[in-house]
Amino acid sequence: MLPGISAKSEKEQNQTIQNYYKFQSKIYDLTRWSFLFGRIGIVKQIPFPRDAKINILEVGCGTGYNIRLLAKRFPNATITGMDVSEDMIDIATKQTARFGDRINLICGPYMKGSKDFNEQMDVILFSYSLTMINPQWSELLEQAKVDLKKGGVVALADFHNSNFGFFKRHMSNHHVRMDGHLLKAFKDDSDYTSVYEKVKAAYLGIWHYVMYIGRKK
Repeated sequence: MLPGISAKSEKEQNQTIQNYYKFQSKIYDLTRWSFLFGRIGIVKQIPFPRDAKINILEVGCGTGYNIRLLAKRFPNATITGMDVSEDMIDIATKQTARFGDRINLICGPYMKGSKDFNEQMDVILFSYSLTMINPQWSELLEQAKVDLKKGGVVALADFHNSNFGFFKRHMSNHHVRMDGHLLKAFKDDSDYTSVYEKVKAAYLGIWHYVMYIGRKK
């Protein structure tokens, strides 16, 4: 476990994220373009035809940036976004209003044991959310398998790792875990077949980010 990241209850974890984004939501879209790499790329790699009538869930939808990308790429898709931050959901509601009732936004946590989406989703996207959910990230991956249809895909874009201790410490102060754990978890999971995976360097290799798509068997 990284310095600054402690094992928290689910309630504590959700409250930590809500508190963090009280301020961050106000500057999120102005700043995150400079280091949340791979978001556009992973949406382009989702292996469904553009005209497919599919159900998409994004866990940790933030201000709705990825939902807008998804809505444009898949004009017949129904898209659900979830986030524990009310501030983020408020912004996302305004940012995605033009897509009408194709978009459903939920303020609340994505939780293991939920029966809201069981085998209903063709795509579940985790974009720069799982590295902040510690230690419950593995429970969310288990729930995603429950909520995906057979043949559906889970898509990931997130921080991967860094060879620099100072950077890992800096990111842990922002509640981010960076030790390659997400890609390893997906690759070790026999319930998925890898469709796409890529680890790429950012800023001359100070850190790496990961893009992954796995299809549920």
